[in-house]
Amino acid sequence: MKSAFSACGALLLIALPAGANAQTTVDSVIVTGRPDPEDPAIVAQARQRLSETPGGVSVVAAESYEDRFALALDDMLRDAPGVFAQKKWGGDIRLSIRGSGLGNANHNRGLLLAQDGLPLNEADGYGDSQIADPLITRFVEVYRGGNALRFGGASLGGAINLVTPTGETAPYDLRLRLDGGDFALLRQHLALAGRQGDWDGFVAVTNQTGQGPRPQSQQNIQFASLNVGRRLGDTAQVRFILNGAQIKQEIPGALTRAQFDADPHQAAAGNIANDYARDVTGVRSALTLNWDIADHLALSGGVYGVWKDLEHPIFQVIAQESRNYGLFAKLDWDGEVAGLRADAYAGIWGRQGDLDSHFYLNRAGSRGALRSVSYQNARALDVFGEGRLFVSDQLAVIAGATYGRAERDYDSRAVPGVATTFNLQASRTFDWIAPRLGLLWEAPDGAQLFANVTRSVEPPNFGALSPTGTGFAPVEAQEAVTFEAGARGRRGAFTWDVTLYHAELEKELLQFSVRPDRPATTFNADETYHRGLEAAVDWRFAPAWRLRQTYAWSDFAFRDDPQYGDNRLPVAPEHLYRAELRYDAPQGWFVAPSVEWTPRGAYVDFANTTRAPSYAVAHLNAGRTFRSGVSVFVDLRNVTDEAYVSNVQPVIAAGPATAAYWPGERRSVFAGLVLDF
Repeated sequence: MKSAFSACGALLLIALPAGANAQTTVDSVIVTGRPDPEDPAIVAQARQRLSETPGGVSVVAAESYEDRFALALDDMLRDAPGVFAQKKWGGDIRLSIRGSGLGNANHNRGLLLAQDGLPLNEADGYGDSQIADPLITRFVEVYRGGNALRFGGASLGGAINLVTPTGETAPYDLRLRLDGGDFALLRQHLALAGRQGDWDGFVAVTNQTGQGPRPQSQQNIQFASLNVGRRLGDTAQVRFILNGAQIKQEIPGALTRAQFDADPHQAAAGNIANDYARDVTGVRSALTLNWDIADHLALSGGVYGVWKDLEHPIFQVIAQESRNYGLFAKLDWDGEVAGLRADAYAGIWGRQGDLDSHFYLNRAGSRGALRSVSYQNARALDVFGEGRLFVSDQLAVIAGATYGRAERDYDSRAVPGVATTFNLQASRTFDWIAPRLGLLWEAPDGAQLFANVTRSVEPPNFGALSPTGTGFAPVEAQEAVTFEAGARGRRGAFTWDVTLYHAELEKELLQFSVRPDRPATTFNADETYHRGLEAAVDWRFAPAWRLRQTYAWSDFAFRDDPQYGDNRLPVAPEHLYRAELRYDAPQGWFVAPSVEWTPRGAYVDFANTTRAPSYAVAHLNAGRTFRSGVSVFVDLRNVTDEAYVSNVQPVIAAGPATAAYWPGERRSVFAGLVLDF
């Protein structure tokens, strides 16, 4: 890893194309059309930056969800096209883009989840979405698929980056927020932002408690954030970021179909008896630098460190402590090549993670006898770059690539008296090159057409490698080639973002639950494909009315598999439609009914014998903003109290005893009060 870190310095000396230092006036690059009038300048700038990508990207402003009771990523990303974010329990969200990590039994795999550009994932790629606070997020950047190259990754899903406020970008100096409602849910939030000379600062805390909508779903959560920046003249800025979280959540568990039909609000009996829970404490810190080296050359980079402690009573009590740290650097350049307008970026991201893991017998939620001890070490390096050459005023040709390397070291120790434990040292190394080509064309009115082809590679994490007494399981890296084409823009009352994609996968990492008390097993499929449509259409058909719609068609399947034939992959429904009709009155109040509809439920199993039921769920949101900086809202969820399955666990073949169904939200009412000064 030392060589990986030292390569950072060499990267900064990479020769740039001719014209890098030329004092040439360059016209504005291809950008999306007119900015959304509802978005503040900082969000409009993010949209402009992302629109330089020849593929599916989007920005979700905090203004789009802060007048609702948004508790986790599923609430934040509800209107982001192509993002499958469905709650299982508490803050555990099944998060997927283009079918990434869908076979995973828990948490996130196959896409990078980041905060302020710094990974929330572990160094081996394992992700945890529960440590993201919607109230300490200014906006969210969504990079679907290979469009996340600027983060250095080459995964099928892409990246989701949560950007926290600073003293310069927060739309208030002081914010007090109180919201809560059914199931004793209560949340308090305090945030301060300010600027003084060359300094700016932001600090915020959130406290959240509740009993939950099902037995065994109590929660007690705290978030904190500190973001301090200082300008160094007119060309540079340094920033220190510190985020902390303490999350204590009980786990109600998945149900069998008979249990769900009888009472979808019950908890699994084993979860109650063994007090299933997930308690996490974590601290993340980073020191970053942004420096305009010259008129056409900028450097961004920094170092970061993450500490996390996990206490997780499930089939056993999992006790883990992890430390992740790394460095990153990226150069951005714009100028000319052979008299043609051009821009490019190149970067490096090196990281290392160490995890100490101890498993104990679960004695009603407490630690019993020690059952296993292991030490996991992951190292990873990504070197990446992409350039755009404008062959005409409206057309840019894009080429890029990433080189990746991932190392896995595992060391387990035999526990006296436990026959299933063993002394083992195992290592695996994966490396790859993932190229990318694309086109981006913009009409005079700002509408864009784009297309790209991207290779992606995903090495298995420690959970997928499943070490045994003979070493790692024979699991290989997942590979894919994704073809993508789409259009976005605004014309009159309509704003649209539509993308078609088709990915050919080899050795897809899929996972199924063996039984509720045993960890899931990962295998490589032979050949699979993921294809679909990601669409978002806004229609402002009157000054005060807006119809917002998103639709995802997801066709994920095996291709001539020896065991599963051409069966569809489980978990993701083929069709998912969401719509919100909003009326904003001149007096400052609004009302917004919405619906989520899955006309045909997702398969539960790889054998395609069982589907989850289809559903349609309606919600109602209303509120008012006063000139004094006071706003109030009411959020009514699941108006008709529909019993529906929001998520399923993948299994080989579902039967009557298969506990694979996660119930969706019950009918509930929440309200909020926000004071801005």
